Amino acid sequence: MRRLLYKTTLALSLLPLAMYGQTEVSQEPVTLSLEDAMKYAVKHNASTKNARLDLKIQKAKNAEITGIALPQVSAKGEFNDYLNPIQSFVPAEFIGGPSGTFVAVPFTPKFSATASASASQVLFDGSVMVALQARNAILKLYEHSVSMSEEELRYNVQKAYYAFVIAKQQFKILTNSMRIVRSSANDVKAIYQEGLTEKLEVDKITVQLNNLISDSIRIDGMMTVVEQLLKYQMGMDMEQQILLTDTTVDINMNTVSDMLSSADFDYQDRTEFKLMESKLNLNKYDLKRHKFSGLPSLAAFGTAAYTYSTNTFSDVFKEQYIFYSLVGLQLRVPIFDGLQRHNRVVQAKYAVKKSENDLENLKLAIDFNLASSKTTLKNAIIASETKKRNLDLANSVLDVAYNKYKAGVGSNSEVTLAQAEMLKAQNDYFQSMLDVVNAKSDIQKALGKFK
Repeated sequence: MRRLLYKTTLALSLLPLAMYGQTEVSQEPVTLSLEDAMKYAVKHNASTKNARLDLKIQKAKNAEITGIALPQVSAKGEFNDYLNPIQSFVPAEFIGGPSGTFVAVPFTPKFSATASASASQVLFDGSVMVALQARNAILKLYEHSVSMSEEELRYNVQKAYYAFVIAKQQFKILTNSMRIVRSSANDVKAIYQEGLTEKLEVDKITVQLNNLISDSIRIDGMMTVVEQLLKYQMGMDMEQQILLTDTTVDINMNTVSDMLSSADFDYQDRTEFKLMESKLNLNKYDLKRHKFSGLPSLAAFGTAAYTYSTNTFSDVFKEQYIFYSLVGLQLRVPIFDGLQRHNRVVQAKYAVKKSENDLENLKLAIDFNLASSKTTLKNAIIASETKKRNLDLANSVLDVAYNKYKAGVGSNSEVTLAQAEMLKAQNDYFQSMLDVVNAKSDIQKALGKFK
């Protein structure tokens, strides 16, 4: 029974490694630093690719708007066959008929052909002028949207990257702990077989080993999920193997101090602020457009055409066309539109005011975000330092208990208890490490450092 229990325990302890190995494929692993992962994500993630496509679409729309102010030229060819030509009644005496009667006479030939070209040019139109002025503001809006998408992606990639690194470190240490506990379990079983200890001691250390195995399976599953999340954020094939190089989760206290002071912080460092400013500018342009739509508009136009009409189809193709042309100016003066323009102006003014309110609220949100992220980072660092001291103490207690046990002056219960405390301290420390790197990512985001 004991041999079966040992074999089962050993198989379960190797299960996480086997499960992890099954996800590997024959591809060569891609080596990624944190910066490499961010660059890969910016290039391949669907959201950032679509943001860049939106920017290209807007550039094309800007070119379309520019076309409104350029000359508009068109050509037209037309051929008509009047199956039943239009007729009009005229006095019969006009064509030698009896006086007092009327006859139907066709005034439209059966066939006609026309070839014409026309051109127009806007000379002044308030709405068109404002639309041209707003092109750069619209483009900036989309450029800021691209930047925001990329910054958010870098933030998410960094968090997933370090979560994967920490999970792998935790799994490695846990595997080493299983090796130590398994060795202790073998010693206790041997002592029990000699009749020098109780079965209760064997059961205690077996429970502890089984808990370690359970934790290893949990952490292995967490590693798989975090790795898949990282690949998803990067836009990478889930089957692609990756090898992370930035495996040292170290917090540079000088860098942290700079983040916590951040005396030189400027709202312009946040892309969200620039985006909101762009929206405000666009609303101001919209207000200006509605105001200018009440001004007169002036356009020039011209037409040149050849036309010919005949009752004989073959004559249509002869060179007997009549040429005519004209040029002119069109002045349009709005007088009264039922106060529609006035109400559009009122709506645009309110939209500008809302954007101004949103901008002020965003400043407050940024201030709160920055202050709360500073507090979170401070607390996370303090907690991490405390957890590290607790882990060092737990390791020290375990060493003492183990040495006493080996010297024959301590009990296995002390070792088991010290081992359990050490494992709990390990879990707490790794969680505190994750809290620190996440808090660091949050404050970097708050300071606009993911550009």
